[in-house]
Amino acid sequence: MSTTPSARLRVCVLGATGSIGTNTLDVLARHPERYEVVALTAHGRVPELLAQCLQWKPRFAVMSSADAAAALQRELRGAGLRTEVLHGPDALCHVSAHADVDVVMAAIVGAAGLEPCLAAARAGKRLLLANKEAIVVGGALFMDAVREGGATLLPIDSEHSAIFQCLPEDRGTWAQRIDHIVLTASGGPFRDRDPATLAAVTPDEACAHPNWVMGRKISVDSATMMNKALEVIEARWLFNLKPEQIKVVVHPQSIIHSMVVCRDRSVLAQLGTPDMRVPIAYGLSFPERIESGASLLDFTQLPGLTFRPADTARYPGLQLAWDTLRGPEGSTAVLNAANEVAVAAFLAGTIRFDQIHSVNARCLDAVSPSSDACRSVAGLLALDADVRRHAESVVGTLNA
Repeated sequence: MSTTPSARLRVCVLGATGSIGTNTLDVLARHPERYEVVALTAHGRVPELLAQCLQWKPRFAVMSSADAAAALQRELRGAGLRTEVLHGPDALCHVSAHADVDVVMAAIVGAAGLEPCLAAARAGKRLLLANKEAIVVGGALFMDAVREGGATLLPIDSEHSAIFQCLPEDRGTWAQRIDHIVLTASGGPFRDRDPATLAAVTPDEACAHPNWVMGRKISVDSATMMNKALEVIEARWLFNLKPEQIKVVVHPQSIIHSMVVCRDRSVLAQLGTPDMRVPIAYGLSFPERIESGASLLDFTQLPGLTFRPADTARYPGLQLAWDTLRGPEGSTAVLNAANEVAVAAFLAGTIRFDQIHSVNARCLDAVSPSSDACRSVAGLLALDADVRRHAESVVGTLNA
Protein backbone atom coordinates (compact mmCIF):
# COMPACT_ATOMS: atom_id res chain seq x y z
CA MET A 1 0.00 0.00 0.00
CA SER A 2 1.11 3.53 -0.72
CA THR A 3 1.06 4.78 2.88
CA THR A 4 3.60 5.17 5.65
CA PRO A 5 2.89 3.60 9.07
CA SER A 6 1.75 6.97 10.44
CA ALA A 7 -0.52 7.84 7.52
CA ARG A 8 -4.25 7.35 7.59
CA LEU A 9 -5.50 4.59 5.33
CA ARG A 10 -7.66 5.90 2.51
CA VAL A 11 -10.88 3.97 2.07
CA CYS A 12 -13.35 3.42 -0.78
CA VAL A 13 -16.70 1.95 0.25
CA LEU A 14 -18.55 0.24 -2.59
CA GLY A 15 -22.21 -0.07 -1.62
CA ALA A 16 -22.01 2.54 1.12
CA THR A 17 -25.75 2.83 1.80
CA GLY A 18 -26.33 -0.90 2.37
CA SER A 19 -26.01 -2.79 5.63
CA ILE A 20 -22.31 -3.62 5.25
CA GLY A 21 -21.54 -0.14 3.98
CA THR A 22 -23.22 1.65 6.88
CA ASN A 23 -21.57 -0.70 9.38
CA THR A 24 -18.21 0.01 7.75
CA LEU A 25 -18.72 3.75 8.14
CA ASP A 26 -19.71 3.20 11.77
CA VAL A 27 -16.37 1.46 12.44
CA LEU A 28 -14.44 4.11 10.52
CA ALA A 29 -16.10 6.87 12.57
CA ARG A 30 -14.66 5.30 15.70
CA HIS A 31 -11.11 5.67 14.38
CA PRO A 32 -10.75 9.02 12.57
CA GLU A 33 -7.03 9.05 13.33
CA ARG A 34 -6.55 5.83 11.32
CA TYR A 35 -8.83 6.20 8.29
CA GLU A 36 -10.19 8.72 5.83
CA VAL A 37 -12.95 8.15 3.29
CA VAL A 38 -11.96 8.89 -0.31
CA ALA A 39 -14.92 7.41 -2.23
CA LEU A 40 -18.49 6.34 -1.52
CA THR A 41 -20.80 4.57 -3.96
CA ALA A 42 -24.48 3.65 -4.02
CA HIS A 43 -26.94 2.19 -6.48
CA GLY A 44 -29.74 4.72 -6.36
CA ARG A 45 -30.25 5.98 -2.80
CA VAL A 46 -29.52 9.65 -3.36
CA PRO A 47 -30.72 10.97 0.05
CA GLU A 48 -28.72 8.36 1.96
CA LEU A 49 -25.53 8.90 -0.03
CA LEU A 50 -25.98 12.65 0.25
CA ALA A 51 -26.08 12.39 4.05
CA GLN A 52 -22.93 10.26 4.01
CA CYS A 53 -21.14 12.70 1.73
CA LEU A 54 -22.05 15.60 3.99
CA GLN A 55 -20.54 13.73 6.92
CA TRP A 56 -17.42 12.30 5.26
CA LYS A 57 -16.71 14.81 2.45
CA PRO A 58 -15.20 12.21 0.09
CA ARG A 59 -13.30 13.13 -3.04
CA PHE A 60 -15.56 10.88 -5.14
CA ALA A 61 -19.17 9.72 -5.04
CA VAL A 62 -20.55 7.22 -7.55
CA MET A 63 -24.16 6.45 -8.47
CA SER A 64 -25.45 3.82 -10.89
CA SER A 65 -27.34 6.16 -13.23
CA ALA A 66 -26.66 9.55 -14.74
CA ASP A 67 -29.94 10.91 -13.37
CA ALA A 68 -29.12 9.87 -9.82
CA ALA A 69 -25.62 11.30 -10.15
CA ALA A 70 -26.99 14.60 -11.41
CA ALA A 71 -29.44 14.80 -8.52
CA LEU A 72 -26.68 14.10 -6.02
CA GLN A 73 -24.36 16.63 -7.66
CA ARG A 74 -26.99 19.38 -7.38
CA GLU A 75 -27.49 18.70 -3.70
CA LEU A 76 -23.76 18.63 -2.99
CA ARG A 77 -23.13 21.87 -4.84
CA GLY A 78 -25.95 23.49 -2.92
CA ALA A 79 -24.23 22.41 0.28
CA GLY A 80 -20.88 23.79 -0.90
CA LEU A 81 -19.16 20.39 -1.25
CA ARG A 82 -16.68 19.80 -4.05
CA THR A 83 -17.12 16.01 -4.18
CA GLU A 84 -16.77 14.76 -7.76
CA VAL A 85 -19.87 12.75 -8.67
CA LEU A 86 -19.52 9.96 -11.25
CA HIS A 87 -21.83 7.23 -12.48
CA GLY A 88 -21.85 3.79 -14.05
CA PRO A 89 -19.73 0.62 -13.96
CA ASP A 90 -16.58 2.32 -15.30
CA ALA A 91 -16.74 4.85 -12.49
CA LEU A 92 -16.90 2.05 -9.92
CA CYS A 93 -13.75 0.54 -11.40
CA HIS A 94 -12.11 3.98 -11.50
CA VAL A 95 -12.52 4.66 -7.79
CA SER A 96 -11.69 1.06 -6.82
CA ALA A 97 -8.33 1.23 -8.56
CA HIS A 98 -7.57 4.92 -7.85
CA ALA A 99 -4.04 5.71 -6.71
CA ASP A 100 -5.41 7.63 -3.71
CA VAL A 101 -7.26 4.57 -2.38
CA ASP A 102 -5.58 2.02 -0.12
CA VAL A 103 -8.54 -0.04 1.08
CA VAL A 104 -11.65 -1.09 -0.85
CA MET A 105 -14.69 -2.37 1.01
CA ALA A 106 -16.54 -4.42 -1.61
CA ALA A 107 -20.15 -4.42 -0.40
CA ILE A 108 -22.07 -4.20 -3.67
CA VAL A 109 -24.71 -6.92 -3.81
CA GLY A 110 -24.61 -9.44 -6.66
CA ALA A 111 -22.58 -9.97 -9.81
CA ALA A 112 -22.46 -6.20 -10.36
CA GLY A 113 -19.57 -6.17 -7.90
CA LEU A 114 -17.31 -8.37 -10.06
CA GLU A 115 -15.67 -5.69 -12.22
CA PRO A 116 -14.84 -3.18 -9.46
CA CYS A 117 -13.49 -6.04 -7.32
CA LEU A 118 -11.27 -7.14 -10.18
CA ALA A 119 -10.11 -3.55 -10.67
CA ALA A 120 -9.17 -3.29 -7.00
CA ALA A 121 -7.39 -6.65 -7.07
CA ARG A 122 -5.38 -5.79 -10.17
CA ALA A 123 -4.39 -2.47 -8.61
CA GLY A 124 -3.01 -4.24 -5.54
CA LYS A 125 -5.44 -2.84 -2.99
CA ARG A 126 -6.41 -4.22 0.39
CA LEU A 127 -9.70 -5.74 -0.73
CA LEU A 128 -12.28 -6.40 1.96
CA LEU A 129 -14.62 -8.86 0.28
CA ALA A 130 -18.23 -8.73 1.45
CA ASN A 131 -19.46 -9.26 -2.13
CA LYS A 132 -19.26 -13.06 -2.24
CA GLU A 133 -20.84 -13.09 -5.70
CA ALA A 134 -17.65 -11.60 -7.19
CA ILE A 135 -15.66 -14.67 -6.25
CA VAL A 136 -18.57 -17.06 -6.94
CA VAL A 137 -18.81 -15.70 -10.48
CA GLY A 138 -15.13 -14.88 -11.04
CA GLY A 139 -13.61 -18.04 -9.57
CA ALA A 140 -10.10 -18.67 -10.85
CA LEU A 141 -10.10 -15.43 -12.85
CA PHE A 142 -10.72 -13.46 -9.66
CA MET A 143 -8.08 -15.29 -7.63
CA ASP A 144 -5.54 -14.88 -10.44
CA ALA A 145 -6.18 -11.12 -10.39
CA VAL A 146 -5.57 -11.03 -6.63
CA ARG A 147 -2.30 -12.92 -6.97
CA GLU A 148 -1.01 -11.08 -10.03
CA GLY A 149 -1.93 -7.65 -8.66
CA GLY A 150 -0.38 -8.34 -5.27
CA ALA A 151 -3.65 -7.47 -3.52
CA THR A 152 -4.41 -8.36 0.08
CA LEU A 153 -7.73 -10.23 0.08
CA LEU A 154 -9.56 -10.32 3.41
CA PRO A 155 -12.99 -11.98 3.75
CA ILE A 156 -15.75 -10.00 5.47
CA ASP A 157 -18.55 -12.57 5.58
CA SER A 158 -18.63 -13.54 9.26
CA GLU A 159 -18.13 -17.21 8.43
CA HIS A 160 -15.11 -16.74 6.20
CA SER A 161 -13.60 -14.15 8.51
CA ALA A 162 -13.96 -16.71 11.30
CA ILE A 163 -12.13 -19.36 9.26
CA PHE A 164 -9.41 -16.86 8.32
CA GLN A 165 -8.93 -15.88 11.97
CA CYS A 166 -8.51 -19.54 12.95
CA LEU A 167 -5.80 -20.20 10.36
CA PRO A 168 -2.08 -19.39 10.61
CA GLU A 169 -0.90 -16.36 8.68
CA ASP A 170 1.40 -18.57 6.61
CA ARG A 171 -0.97 -19.67 3.86
CA GLY A 172 1.57 -22.19 2.64
CA THR A 173 0.89 -24.42 5.65
CA TRP A 174 -2.91 -24.47 5.36
CA ALA A 175 -3.12 -27.64 3.26
CA GLN A 176 -0.92 -29.54 5.72
CA ARG A 177 -3.01 -28.45 8.73
CA ILE A 178 -6.65 -28.55 7.63
CA ASP A 179 -8.79 -31.65 7.48
CA HIS A 180 -11.96 -29.69 6.74
CA ILE A 181 -13.88 -26.57 7.71
CA VAL A 182 -17.38 -26.20 9.12
CA LEU A 183 -19.45 -23.19 8.09
CA THR A 184 -22.19 -22.43 10.58
CA ALA A 185 -25.62 -21.26 9.48
CA SER A 186 -28.33 -19.67 11.59
CA GLY A 187 -31.01 -21.55 9.67
CA GLY A 188 -32.84 -18.32 8.90
CA PRO A 189 -36.39 -17.43 9.89
CA PHE A 190 -37.87 -20.79 8.85
CA ARG A 191 -35.50 -23.15 10.62
CA ASP A 192 -38.36 -24.49 12.78
CA ARG A 193 -41.21 -24.09 10.30
CA ASP A 194 -42.93 -27.04 8.62
CA PRO A 195 -41.41 -27.26 5.11
CA ALA A 196 -44.89 -28.02 3.73
CA THR A 197 -45.94 -24.45 4.59
CA LEU A 198 -43.07 -22.65 2.87
CA ALA A 199 -45.03 -22.05 -0.34
CA ALA A 200 -47.06 -19.45 1.57
CA VAL A 201 -44.05 -17.43 2.80
CA THR A 202 -44.23 -13.68 2.09
CA PRO A 203 -41.26 -11.45 1.25
CA ASP A 204 -41.56 -9.64 4.59
CA GLU A 205 -41.48 -12.96 6.45
CA ALA A 206 -38.42 -14.09 4.49
CA CYS A 207 -36.60 -10.83 5.24
CA ALA A 208 -37.23 -11.00 9.01
CA HIS A 209 -33.95 -12.65 9.98
CA PRO A 210 -33.86 -13.77 13.63
CA ASN A 211 -30.18 -12.96 14.28
CA TRP A 212 -28.75 -10.53 11.72
CA VAL A 213 -29.78 -7.20 10.21
CA MET A 214 -29.22 -7.48 6.45
CA GLY A 215 -30.52 -6.26 3.10
CA ARG A 216 -33.55 -7.90 1.53
CA LYS A 217 -31.74 -9.96 -1.09
CA ILE A 218 -29.26 -11.52 1.31
CA SER A 219 -32.05 -12.04 3.87
CA VAL A 220 -34.00 -14.11 1.34
CA ASP A 221 -30.82 -16.02 0.52
CA SER A 222 -30.41 -16.78 4.21
CA ALA A 223 -34.01 -18.03 4.40
CA THR A 224 -33.46 -20.43 1.47
CA MET A 225 -29.89 -21.23 2.58
CA MET A 226 -28.66 -20.11 -0.85
CA ASN A 227 -26.49 -17.63 1.03
CA LYS A 228 -24.73 -20.61 2.61
CA ALA A 229 -24.45 -22.33 -0.76
CA LEU A 230 -22.66 -19.25 -2.12
CA GLU A 231 -20.45 -19.23 0.98
CA VAL A 232 -19.45 -22.86 0.34
CA ILE A 233 -18.35 -21.82 -3.16
CA GLU A 234 -16.55 -18.77 -1.79
CA ALA A 235 -14.71 -20.89 0.79
CA ARG A 236 -13.47 -23.26 -1.91
CA TRP A 237 -11.64 -20.36 -3.58
CA LEU A 238 -10.59 -18.38 -0.53
CA PHE A 239 -8.96 -21.31 1.22
CA ASN A 240 -8.09 -23.52 -1.77
CA LEU A 241 -10.19 -26.42 -0.50
CA LYS A 242 -11.76 -29.42 -2.19
CA PRO A 243 -15.58 -29.43 -2.15
CA GLU A 244 -15.64 -32.37 0.25
CA GLN A 245 -13.55 -30.39 2.75
CA ILE A 246 -16.39 -27.90 3.31
CA LYS A 247 -19.22 -28.82 5.68
CA VAL A 248 -22.28 -26.89 6.85
CA VAL A 249 -24.09 -27.17 10.16
CA VAL A 250 -27.08 -25.19 11.46
CA HIS A 251 -26.23 -23.28 14.64
CA PRO A 252 -29.30 -21.22 15.57
CA GLN A 253 -27.59 -18.95 18.12
CA SER A 254 -25.00 -17.54 15.62
CA ILE A 255 -22.35 -17.35 18.36
CA ILE A 256 -19.81 -19.71 16.78
CA HIS A 257 -19.22 -18.16 13.39
CA SER A 258 -17.37 -21.12 11.85
CA MET A 259 -14.77 -23.75 12.67
CA VAL A 260 -11.58 -25.31 11.36
CA VAL A 261 -11.06 -29.02 11.98
CA CYS A 262 -7.34 -29.78 11.95
CA ARG A 263 -5.72 -33.02 10.86
CA ASP A 264 -5.05 -33.94 14.49
CA ARG A 265 -8.82 -33.48 15.11
CA SER A 266 -8.37 -30.28 17.10
CA VAL A 267 -11.24 -27.88 16.37
CA LEU A 268 -10.58 -24.15 16.24
CA ALA A 269 -13.62 -21.87 16.44
CA GLN A 270 -14.18 -18.12 16.39
CA LEU A 271 -16.95 -16.82 18.64
CA GLY A 272 -18.62 -13.46 19.06
CA THR A 273 -21.89 -11.59 19.11
CA PRO A 274 -23.72 -11.58 15.74
CA ASP A 275 -22.51 -8.12 14.68
CA MET A 276 -20.94 -7.49 11.26
CA ARG A 277 -18.78 -4.72 12.69
CA VAL A 278 -16.49 -7.41 14.16
CA PRO A 279 -15.28 -8.89 10.83
CA ILE A 280 -15.32 -5.41 9.28
CA ALA A 281 -13.02 -4.04 11.99
CA TYR A 282 -10.77 -7.09 11.65
CA GLY A 283 -10.47 -6.58 7.90
CA LEU A 284 -9.79 -2.86 8.23
CA SER A 285 -7.07 -3.28 10.85
CA PHE A 286 -5.50 -6.65 9.97
CA PRO A 287 -3.16 -7.88 11.39
CA GLU A 288 -4.00 -5.60 14.31
CA ARG A 289 -7.26 -5.45 16.25
CA ILE A 290 -9.33 -2.30 16.83
CA GLU A 291 -12.53 -1.44 18.66
CA SER A 292 -15.54 -2.46 16.54
CA GLY A 293 -18.44 -1.10 18.59
CA ALA A 294 -19.90 -4.59 19.06
CA SER A 295 -21.10 -5.67 22.47
CA LEU A 296 -18.97 -8.04 24.51
CA LEU A 297 -19.96 -11.70 24.48
CA ASP A 298 -21.11 -12.60 28.00
CA PHE A 299 -20.67 -16.35 28.42
CA THR A 300 -22.66 -16.37 31.65
CA GLN A 301 -25.74 -15.13 29.80
CA LEU A 302 -25.52 -17.43 26.79
CA PRO A 303 -28.29 -19.89 26.04
CA GLY A 304 -27.16 -23.38 25.22
CA LEU A 305 -25.21 -23.62 21.96
CA THR A 306 -26.97 -26.11 19.73
CA PHE A 307 -26.27 -27.65 16.33
CA ARG A 308 -28.32 -29.61 13.84
CA PRO A 309 -27.91 -30.91 10.28
CA ALA A 310 -29.07 -28.74 7.42
CA ASP A 311 -32.49 -30.15 6.43
CA THR A 312 -32.51 -30.79 2.67
CA ALA A 313 -36.32 -30.71 2.58
CA ARG A 314 -36.24 -27.23 4.08
CA TYR A 315 -33.15 -26.06 2.18
CA PRO A 316 -32.98 -27.92 -1.16
CA GLY A 317 -30.75 -25.27 -2.71
CA LEU A 318 -27.83 -25.89 -0.39
CA GLN A 319 -26.72 -29.04 -2.23
CA LEU A 320 -26.36 -27.00 -5.42
CA ALA A 321 -23.11 -25.56 -4.04
CA TRP A 322 -21.30 -28.91 -4.14
CA ASP A 323 -23.03 -29.86 -7.40
CA THR A 324 -21.77 -26.75 -9.18
CA LEU A 325 -18.26 -27.01 -7.73
CA ARG A 326 -18.03 -30.52 -9.17
CA GLY A 327 -19.70 -29.48 -12.43
CA PRO A 328 -18.34 -27.72 -15.52
CA GLU A 329 -16.32 -24.57 -14.92
CA GLY A 330 -18.71 -21.63 -14.84
CA SER A 331 -21.53 -23.58 -13.18
CA THR A 332 -21.22 -21.45 -10.05
CA ALA A 333 -21.74 -18.33 -12.18
CA VAL A 334 -24.89 -19.92 -13.62
CA LEU A 335 -26.21 -20.62 -10.14
CA ASN A 336 -25.55 -17.08 -8.96
CA ALA A 337 -27.24 -15.42 -11.94
CA ALA A 338 -30.30 -17.67 -11.75
CA ASN A 339 -30.63 -17.05 -8.02
CA GLU A 340 -30.44 -13.26 -8.39
CA VAL A 341 -33.31 -13.35 -10.89
CA ALA A 342 -35.32 -15.81 -8.79
CA VAL A 343 -34.95 -13.78 -5.58
CA ALA A 344 -35.88 -10.56 -7.38
CA ALA A 345 -38.99 -12.29 -8.77
CA PHE A 346 -39.97 -13.52 -5.31
CA LEU A 347 -39.49 -10.08 -3.76
CA ALA A 348 -41.61 -8.63 -6.57
CA GLY A 349 -44.35 -11.14 -5.82
CA THR A 350 -44.19 -12.95 -9.16
CA ILE A 351 -43.08 -16.37 -7.89
CA ARG A 352 -43.53 -18.24 -4.62
CA PHE A 353 -40.77 -18.71 -2.06
CA ASP A 354 -40.51 -22.43 -2.78
CA GLN A 355 -40.12 -21.73 -6.52
CA ILE A 356 -36.76 -19.99 -6.07
CA HIS A 357 -35.09 -23.39 -6.00
CA SER A 358 -37.01 -24.49 -9.10
CA VAL A 359 -35.65 -21.54 -11.09
CA ASN A 360 -32.09 -22.24 -9.96
CA ALA A 361 -32.22 -25.97 -10.66
CA ARG A 362 -33.84 -25.56 -14.07
CA CYS A 363 -31.23 -23.02 -15.16
CA LEU A 364 -28.41 -25.32 -14.10
CA ASP A 365 -29.97 -28.12 -16.12
CA ALA A 366 -30.48 -25.95 -19.20
CA VAL A 367 -27.32 -23.81 -19.40
CA SER A 368 -23.96 -25.50 -19.99
CA PRO A 369 -21.17 -22.92 -19.71
CA SER A 370 -18.20 -23.22 -22.03
CA SER A 371 -14.72 -23.16 -20.53
CA ASP A 372 -13.91 -20.13 -22.68
CA ALA A 373 -16.61 -18.11 -20.91
CA CYS A 374 -14.59 -18.24 -17.69
CA ARG A 375 -11.36 -16.93 -19.17
CA SER A 376 -12.38 -13.26 -19.32
CA VAL A 377 -14.64 -10.72 -17.71
CA ALA A 378 -16.46 -10.30 -21.02
CA GLY A 379 -17.10 -14.03 -21.21
CA LEU A 380 -18.38 -14.21 -17.65
CA LEU A 381 -20.65 -11.21 -18.13
CA ALA A 382 -22.02 -12.72 -21.35
CA LEU A 383 -22.71 -15.99 -19.53
CA ASP A 384 -24.36 -14.05 -16.71
CA ALA A 385 -26.62 -12.25 -19.20
CA ASP A 386 -27.56 -15.52 -20.95
CA VAL A 387 -28.51 -17.17 -17.68
CA ARG A 388 -30.57 -14.17 -16.60
CA ARG A 389 -32.55 -14.30 -19.84
CA HIS A 390 -33.20 -17.99 -19.35
CA ALA A 391 -34.15 -17.48 -15.70
CA GLU A 392 -36.64 -14.77 -16.68
CA SER A 393 -38.23 -17.20 -19.12
CA VAL A 394 -38.44 -19.85 -16.39
CA VAL A 395 -40.08 -17.32 -14.08
CA GLY A 396 -42.56 -16.61 -16.86
CA THR A 397 -43.49 -20.28 -17.20
CA LEU A 398 -44.05 -20.56 -13.46
CA ASN A 399 -46.52 -17.69 -13.71
CA ALA A 400 -48.29 -19.05 -16.78
